[in-house]
Amino acid sequence: TIWVIEGACTLPLLLRLHFLQDVHNTCGIGRLGVIHRNTMDALLVILLGLVVLLVVVSVVLACVFFMLARSLPPVQKGVVAFFHPFADGGGGGERVLWCAVKAVQDASKTAKVVIYVREGVSAQQLLDDAARRFNIHIDKPIQLLPLRRAPLLLPERYPRLTLVRQAVAAVGAGLEALRQCVPEVFIDTTGWAFPYPWAAWAGARVVAYVHYPTLSSDMLARVWSGAAGFNNGPEIAESPVKSAAKLLYYWLLAGWYGACGGAVAVAAVNSSWTRRHMRRLWGWTGRQPVLVYPPVDTPALLSLPLDRPLKQLYLVSVAQFRPEKNHRLQLQAFAAAKRAAGPTLQGQAVREAKLKFIGGVRGPGDEARLAELRGYAEELGLGDSVEWIPNAPYSQLVSLLGGAVGGLHAMTDEHFGISVVEYMAAGVVPIAHNSAGPAEDIVLPLEPHEAAAAALSDNTAAAAAGGAAGGGAAGGGADPHAPTPLSSSSAEAAGTSPAETAAHEGSLLPHLSERPCSPPQCSAPQITGFLASSVEEYAEAISRLLGMEQRERLRIAAAAQRRAARFSTARFMQDFTAAVGGLLPP
Repeated sequence: TIWVIEGACTLPLLLRLHFLQDVHNTCGIGRLGVIHRNTMDALLVILLGLVVLLVVVSVVLACVFFMLARSLPPVQKGVVAFFHPFADGGGGGERVLWCAVKAVQDASKTAKVVIYVREGVSAQQLLDDAARRFNIHIDKPIQLLPLRRAPLLLPERYPRLTLVRQAVAAVGAGLEALRQCVPEVFIDTTGWAFPYPWAAWAGARVVAYVHYPTLSSDMLARVWSGAAGFNNGPEIAESPVKSAAKLLYYWLLAGWYGACGGAVAVAAVNSSWTRRHMRRLWGWTGRQPVLVYPPVDTPALLSLPLDRPLKQLYLVSVAQFRPEKNHRLQLQAFAAAKRAAGPTLQGQAVREAKLKFIGGVRGPGDEARLAELRGYAEELGLGDSVEWIPNAPYSQLVSLLGGAVGGLHAMTDEHFGISVVEYMAAGVVPIAHNSAGPAEDIVLPLEPHEAAAAALSDNTAAAAAGGAAGGGAAGGGADPHAPTPLSSSSAEAAGTSPAETAAHEGSLLPHLSERPCSPPQCSAPQITGFLASSVEEYAEAISRLLGMEQRERLRIAAAAQRRAARFSTARFMQDFTAAVGGLLPP
């Protein structure tokens, strides 16, 4: 309450200063400034009234909490329950779920696994789906408890006040789950923390595997800066009053979310970015989040050859068809790269390349979004250059990754980025968004000693490829007289300084301009992929990747594989078991 009052009192004062500065800069201090001051005084009174109302509502809600908690059944010993209402979603969160289920069953001989899931799915359907999509085989039986209120969690139901309405829906779904069974261990693999206090009060030990904090300081920073984005529409970003109201809304919700952390016995997070934010939100509990990287089936992908057929180059994009995955940006960048392609063989490779979108379609909302993306691709003139492959089985995904030269990822603040690791493990050079998981944990350069080891693999792959040059040769081998793209290594051979090369390569981030490691003199870090943020940066990275020499691509791909090898299903199960093993039944 103190935090809320402080925020409510401080926000209007800061906003007043913001308004007055704008008025001074544009109109000078005059009558208009007085009007703005009066407006802010009125806003301050309104916000203080809201705080008083909030305190009253908090007391009422506390009474309701205890009444509902007393109505829950006793704990069922030996039961480990997973809260995952959309266990049939087919995304990275579902891979985490099934690997966690397998880890629990392997670690505890007596544990009975229960999954709270939406109505309309069967246990056998889910197990078959886990094996088909993720190559995860669950040998012991599981029990499903249906959640009638699961559809209320879908964000598309709430065009306004989405987060708080979803939070209330999560409480409803959580109470529905707990009324059916209060387990000995309650494991949430979705990130909805709001039912945790009821589970803990009923006697369950709560484990949270957090993919993405419901609220983050980055979200508040975007609102405060007035930057429009996925979670901050232009109508709010352009209005200081609406931005102030949204900041207060976020602060209140962050307080609720932070309080729910007190009910958690073990908090596991999937990336350094998520851990940093969760420390700020749940750090008051004194329990530090445990970093457990999500599972990626890297062994199967690491066995794929690095060499790629050059007669038909293509990129892949592996992501569910959700708006935050930013498929539109990928289409825009691909179209821009094709428009910028020159008359050279490298330009021909870009013009003839294809982009294949692979992702899960969960329901009518995703189907409508996919149809919209198809239409947008036609508008951009990419109808013949783009393929759409929804709900691909795991075997088809592996086959497609085995032939791709590059993989696109465009989600801002992606908590981890399993698809990026899959790209790298398969020898697919990633072009990922320069934020959160990909930038902090995944697409990092290899140190010189690691690069030297990766270079040995590169030499083997290059020998198998016959030393052929890459994307510039549409016919499968490079024209020896064709010009090579101006990469850092080719620039040095041409007598160009690294600074001139960096200037030529434009505004791309440092990962695109670092010098690839050339064995045996591996004295600099070896890049493992490209990072980008804007359409222009993505387009430039696409052009460079599709037009680079085969040997350079193999060098980057070998380094990417070595980097990806540290993320695996086995490591996840080991780290997850170490984190939660002390809470499980014997």
